[in-house]
Amino acid sequence: MGAIVRRTALPGPRSQSVLARKEAVVPGALSVYAPLVAARAEGALVHDIDGNTFIDMSGGIGCLNVGHGAPAVRDAIADQAGRFTHTDFTVIPYEAYVALAERLVAIAPGTGARKAAFFNSGAEAVENAVKFARAHTGRQALIAFNGGFHGRTLLAMTLTSKTHPYKAGFGPFAPEVYRAPYAYCYRCPLGLHHPECGVACADAVEEMFTTQVAAESVAALIVEPIQGEGGFVVPPAAFLQRLEAVCRRHGIAFIADEVQTGYGRTGRFFACEHFGLEPDLIVVAKSMAAGMPLSGVVGRAEIMDAPADSAIGGTYVGNPVALAAANAVLDEIRGRDLLGAAERIGARIRARFLDMQRRYPVIGDVRGVGAMMAMELVQDRQTRTPAAELTARVLRRAVEGGAIYLRAGIHGNVIRVLVPLVISEDELDEALDVLDGALAAESATT
Repeated sequence: MGAIVRRTALPGPRSQSVLARKEAVVPGALSVYAPLVAARAEGALVHDIDGNTFIDMSGGIGCLNVGHGAPAVRDAIADQAGRFTHTDFTVIPYEAYVALAERLVAIAPGTGARKAAFFNSGAEAVENAVKFARAHTGRQALIAFNGGFHGRTLLAMTLTSKTHPYKAGFGPFAPEVYRAPYAYCYRCPLGLHHPECGVACADAVEEMFTTQVAAESVAALIVEPIQGEGGFVVPPAAFLQRLEAVCRRHGIAFIADEVQTGYGRTGRFFACEHFGLEPDLIVVAKSMAAGMPLSGVVGRAEIMDAPADSAIGGTYVGNPVALAAANAVLDEIRGRDLLGAAERIGARIRARFLDMQRRYPVIGDVRGVGAMMAMELVQDRQTRTPAAELTARVLRRAVEGGAIYLRAGIHGNVIRVLVPLVISEDELDEALDVLDGALAAESATT
């Protein structure tokens, strides 16, 4: 008997009732992906209010590397909530903030002193990373990348590179943001399709200093070591290494956005470790507090100390309950060897995805690092025409079969995996069987 339980059609009657109530009082823009209402969850399993059980391959969009309801995290939250829930760290400080900062600066790659500051969301951390960089360099301009996602607040949304649903109708955007090609070699933005593609994309940044913005005006370059919402795009190491070298040469702060890639997702604590990078600033969020609202910026001390007194902060930033969860998360990652688990899970997924690719011509590409795995669906492998509608149908079938996957990609045709790293082998195989069956069913109808 497997982990998946199906007692009702989707949505079940109780879920259907709640979803109907939602339509009356919640804005339509907050659409619901999975037709169910959660009742409880543990590990990689979610149970809805109708008695159905699902395997969660989405992990709360990457927030649950340590799993749903990790007992140590839950206990830390309860303990801290029982003592105090808020003071504002800059009014009355608390040790958990300092302890987490100490632990993160010890983990962060690079030499020299590091410091850390905490915020509420990934977007907020991105915006503050830019503040640190601008204060340090005295410059204003920013370089971001095609396909990048950095959040939904004004500056973060400007840095983000996908119009629908993130940007359309929300302008005007923040000024002084310039965009470069990302080394998406499966769909080479320069039309090269050869091993030098990634290097050429990095060289395009140098060209920008002639055609778009002077190098001495650029405060920071922000890049995802592996693009998340952009489609789990894994660039050649030379691309990122050359970008870092460009930044060093021109005194530009090199910011690694590790909101989705960090905290063990790729088999290293930070994805930039796979590429030998030493970013000036690293942005973290999502899994750092197991779903509690917390984010952070970790960076070189001289950059972190650049803003004036009280120039960085916010009422809720570094909430003590979220910080308690975050310290427990670090204990879980180390104590349960979740970095090793990410590598094992990723190897298992990759093997299954490659097997599916051999059997289903609609799978154009399989890619990822560690447990950050994806497949890209196409109408034709030669033309690589994106198959967005097919992707949506496959994912609907998967949910109906009891496994919740998400899609990504600038064309909406990438199936991505952000499964909790505590999933069992049997649960993982069962979820992959569901996806395999969904692909088989759709392939039979096309």
